[in-house]
Amino acid sequence: MQQNDPNVTLITPSAPVATATHGGRAKCLQRLVRLELPVPKTVALSFDQVHRIASGELPNIGAMLEPFGNAPLLCVRPSSEDPDWGGPGSVLNIGMNDAVYIDLCDKLGQEAASAMYRRFVQSYAIHVARLDPDMFEDVTLEGSEGLSEVLRAYEDETEEVFPQDPAVQLAEVLRSMARAWEGTTARLLRQAKGAPADAGLGLVVQEMAMGMGRGECGSGVIQLVNSKTGEPQITGRYKSQSQGRDALSAGTEALYLERDPRGPSLQELAPQAFEELVAHTKLMRIRLREQMQAEFTIEDGKVHILDGVRVARSARAAVRITVSLAEDGIITKEEALLRIEPRAMNELLHRQVDPDAQRDPIAFGIAASPGAASGRIVFSAAEAQASAARDEACILVRRETSPEDIRGMHAAVAVLTERGGMTSHAAVIGRGMGLPCVVGASSLKFNLRNNVLTSQDGREFRAGDVITIDGTNGEVLAGEAPLQEATQDDAFLALMGWADELRDIGVRANADTPADAQTARNFNAQGIGLCRTEHMFFEADRLTVMREMIFADDSEDRRAALERLLPMQREDFVELFRIMQGQPVCIRLFDPPLHEFLPSDRAGHRELAEALDLPLSDVTRRVEALSEYNPMLGMRGVRLGITMPEIYEMQARAIFEATIAASRDGDPVVPEIMIPLVSAKREVELVKTRVDAVAVAVRNETGVEFEYRLGVMVETPRAALRAGEIAPQCSFLSFGTNDLTQMTYGLSRDDAGRFMSTYVQQGVYPEDPFHMLDTEGVGELLSIGASRAREAQSDLTLSICGEHGGNPESIAFCRAAGFDYVSCSPFRVPVARLAAAQLAVRDKMFGKSAN
Repeated sequence: MQQNDPNVTLITPSAPVATATHGGRAKCLQRLVRLELPVPKTVALSFDQVHRIASGELPNIGAMLEPFGNAPLLCVRPSSEDPDWGGPGSVLNIGMNDAVYIDLCDKLGQEAASAMYRRFVQSYAIHVARLDPDMFEDVTLEGSEGLSEVLRAYEDETEEVFPQDPAVQLAEVLRSMARAWEGTTARLLRQAKGAPADAGLGLVVQEMAMGMGRGECGSGVIQLVNSKTGEPQITGRYKSQSQGRDALSAGTEALYLERDPRGPSLQELAPQAFEELVAHTKLMRIRLREQMQAEFTIEDGKVHILDGVRVARSARAAVRITVSLAEDGIITKEEALLRIEPRAMNELLHRQVDPDAQRDPIAFGIAASPGAASGRIVFSAAEAQASAARDEACILVRRETSPEDIRGMHAAVAVLTERGGMTSHAAVIGRGMGLPCVVGASSLKFNLRNNVLTSQDGREFRAGDVITIDGTNGEVLAGEAPLQEATQDDAFLALMGWADELRDIGVRANADTPADAQTARNFNAQGIGLCRTEHMFFEADRLTVMREMIFADDSEDRRAALERLLPMQREDFVELFRIMQGQPVCIRLFDPPLHEFLPSDRAGHRELAEALDLPLSDVTRRVEALSEYNPMLGMRGVRLGITMPEIYEMQARAIFEATIAASRDGDPVVPEIMIPLVSAKREVELVKTRVDAVAVAVRNETGVEFEYRLGVMVETPRAALRAGEIAPQCSFLSFGTNDLTQMTYGLSRDDAGRFMSTYVQQGVYPEDPFHMLDTEGVGELLSIGASRAREAQSDLTLSICGEHGGNPESIAFCRAAGFDYVSCSPFRVPVARLAAAQLAVRDKMFGKSAN
């Protein structure tokens, strides 16, 4: 073997080995060699070399064997760039033949030698010769007799003697593993895990450390932390007289590592070897700057380290491990922040299905709101409220939700809908409430007339049946799945504190209720970036009054109804202001079309007629008169505020009176009032005039001065394009990317889920634009709007308040475009804080181009 050949190289401290050319395992072994740990002699084959082997071009096998001396026993292991991409299984004991067997019988004993030879023959037969594994099922004898049977079975099946030349054995194993990696099935599997189509495979050829024989021999794995919690704990398994990862196989009689009351341990059996293993693993943590799991073999009491891999971990464990490394000075705070995937924070903030639990999936949909919950199926908001009153957990199942379902959603522990996408009503409200939600579960057949769900395999689920919603992965599971509780411990708080020290863009929360505001406050949001006032009117005591206002014949009657809503709305705002303790609160004026507050079926019309003491025909006519062909583009937002100005005047008065009340008892409040769905400068002028007039009236009535800021929610393409003329009327512009995406694409966000997966799969869109901000199309409108607005008014505050605000990629775009803050659902605030900090750290470490 040529010493300077990077494609086939003995692993030494200075060998030309890299993860990008030889894979992660080869590189890790070199690092262990540099630490002078007891690593068996190893040769690394590069990606290019393995590709040539798959094509039939073998390296000089004789030269490859030279470093291992005479009659070596070897193992071959895969070494891909990312261990998650998998690879062919390891093959142990290469080099076993009749002569070596006789020699090992003398050295190790016949039982150990027979087991090793038999293991290799069976592995070679299955993975290299591609024989049926069932051919060995009839072999029941152990020891030398069992070995003879296995050899005979091989010879009978292949009609040739088992190969005795170690060079032939090694060549065939290398060829088999190389070709397995480049096969179609393996390629598709690793691509599903995120690997590129041309991902390479390296191989490592390593001298065997026996793990079997006389004295204390065996194999196992060790790590110093708990994989679920990240807490310090020596964990792993060890099995005497074993090889490879036998200790981890189900049903094996493995030992514990540390002394344990449940059974015997390696610490008791071989205390010196145990202490060496702990010392080696601690050294790996310090020098490799990571918590590592070491695979080891003990050969007659002597420890050999065969491999080191990053400890598998839950999101909770990842945070604790990373924070611990930083607090111990092994890595910096900046590096700690970069090591945590922002979206993984969802696992800490919500209950999750236990990853070790058995799953019985009945449907898949869009993972619209993370977390998991189990409960009985209910098919209406009223049933959900009744279930909650009985203290029974329930899952609200709807074809799609509407504002009428708000109370049912509050009562349910999770929501499942047949239709919808990432910005549908159920998804947005679910994320805001921290409610697990799966939408667009079209693989389930929803029969809402008979209240039955039918899965693709024919199973039926009726009201009262228990299911589990996994909103993190978009799965619907039969029965009650085991759950892991959410955790926000000291490590989480420390990481978030570091994030806040380093990030340079603000993070607010979208919060509609006091509960939402408290959640936002708990997650250290820097204020409320969007308070949707319409959700306040769906409470039972307000809905009837709201409907009276809708049915009013003239302005005076509308004002009379709104006078009854005023104190309720004022108390809502007082509570929000008090919770936020002087932090900014941006209140969007009334936005939805009025028909959303009216019942849609005949029974609802009858109930409404009774409540309002009106003829049923009058109610029906009024409902029909308010119906629109496309209500989301009809009489809503600022259009409603201009045609029915009494609504916005009442809300402005409620805001100003609440400002005075909350400021009297606590920190001064400066409310932000946002006008929705603007498309023309004149709309802003008209509303601004009325809001300013209400402010003057409240000041005169109370004798109290207060400040407020007026701004526009940019949701229409025209508003973005005409931002230069709108900006001088405002203190801020907040881009509502949900509606802006909808209008830019001409897509209904509630219906896009039906075909969006097909569009993404076929490359029409790289991602669902309601899930990830379209930086090319919608993003260009944001950039144009921001640029023109700032040209007209340089101190204008810019933000986004759509669901994209919690998306790390969207935050990167907004930060680069000069936005002041992003606003997202309360439970996504930690995700946004971490993502924003990572952007600042990357800029500091690598320059602007890193983003």
